[in-house]
Amino acid sequence: MKFESDTTPTSADRHHPMLKLALELGPLLVFFFANLRGEWLAANFPVLSLLGGPLFIASGLFMAATVISLVVSKVVLGHLPIMPFISGIVVIVFGGLGIYLQDELFFKMKPTIINTLFGVVLLGGLAFGKSLLGYVFNAAFQLDAEGWRKLTLRWGVFFLFLAILNEIVWRGANAYYLPDAKAADDFWVAFKVWGTMPVTLAFTMFQMPLIMKHSPNPPEEAGK
Repeated sequence: MKFESDTTPTSADRHHPMLKLALELGPLLVFFFANLRGEWLAANFPVLSLLGGPLFIASGLFMAATVISLVVSKVVLGHLPIMPFISGIVVIVFGGLGIYLQDELFFKMKPTIINTLFGVVLLGGLAFGKSLLGYVFNAAFQLDAEGWRKLTLRWGVFFLFLAILNEIVWRGANAYYLPDAKAADDFWVAFKVWGTMPVTLAFTMFQMPLIMKHSPNPPEEAGK
């Protein structure tokens, strides 16, 4: 099994940058719209009702979409992206447990566990002198060693922030909407898709000055 393991982007990575983005965001969009239309899906596809309510149906389809995205990545790009692969394992394990036990807690804790894991791994790698983010963003950026170190530190802290934010949101929604569990679920799902993504994109954009500063071949020099 081949993973992204080099900070130099492959030819496939260079030719399919939007595909990588679609493969990572696609399952999240499936999760959101499946939860939104969960009752319709259960009525029109009775087999899905065996999974449980809308959130359980959405989680089941999210798991399927995650597996499909990893397969497509392997076939088209020739490797499995490390972070989506790890996320996929957690998604399948916790999603499967949630559906089997009919307990939504597994779904809502999953982002906390994934983000905490990524944060700890990135910061732990720095403690051992390894800037692991270079293996993840290899197709997007080429930075010097100091740039990767700083960017890895920032992303490690950001992942821990997302983990804490997820806990605040889902627990707060449960308390605020009590006893309307469906409203709490809808709020959390909307936050997971339309809250987390914009925050992550904004954070990414704020890293551009650092990326430009530590790029070995800045655009103005590359064009000379």
